[in-house]
Amino acid sequence: MGKVIIAPSILAADFSRLAEEIHRVQAAGADWIHCDIMDGHFVDNISFGPDIVRLVRKETSLPLDVHLMIEHADHYVPRFVKAGANSITVHVEPGANHEPWKTLQQIRDAGCRAGLTLNPETPFDMIEPFLAKFDMLLVMTVHPGFGGQPFRADQMEKVRRAAKWNESREHKIDIEVDGGINPKTARISVENGANVLVAGTSIFGSSDYAKAIRELRGE
Repeated sequence: MGKVIIAPSILAADFSRLAEEIHRVQAAGADWIHCDIMDGHFVDNISFGPDIVRLVRKETSLPLDVHLMIEHADHYVPRFVKAGANSITVHVEPGANHEPWKTLQQIRDAGCRAGLTLNPETPFDMIEPFLAKFDMLLVMTVHPGFGGQPFRADQMEKVRRAAKWNESREHKIDIEVDGGINPKTARISVENGANVLVAGTSIFGSSDYAKAIRELRGE
């Protein structure tokens, strides 16, 4: 496996100095910036929308990894594309109220990488019909909506299944994990086949962002 990609989630950043926070994590060695979009309907929290993503885009050249934890993602995809997203990940669960295969194609047609997400209670089988339609699988290792939850090791079965699927596929997908990621759980995730780690509190809650990122990579 190549280099582990670290994607700090700005949901855990200090929004009163967001530009500075973005500059700090970029200088510390972050690979992507992860943007958690919540609408208060699909998940029981509200975060921010395309205007903030647009501001983030102005502050960094790093890829913007946008996770839409929202209903009707197909309606909002064009706004996040315009705001500067490089990858857009949507949910497969029926409560997201969209047709995943159409939305994934919409994202790709717009020139972005397309991702599909599995909540902890959602079986891996639900994404299997779409495996040729997306570029990244996001396995939630907490229930989406709030930071600071403990890591659910039982979700590693999904990571292993995705990694196994990659073995028989020329065009491999990225396997991303999000939720409760710290140096210990990062190691567990990578050992099971993940190559993209989303981390919020363990980076932005640290006094040394560079050290936190190195520890997540196991360096």
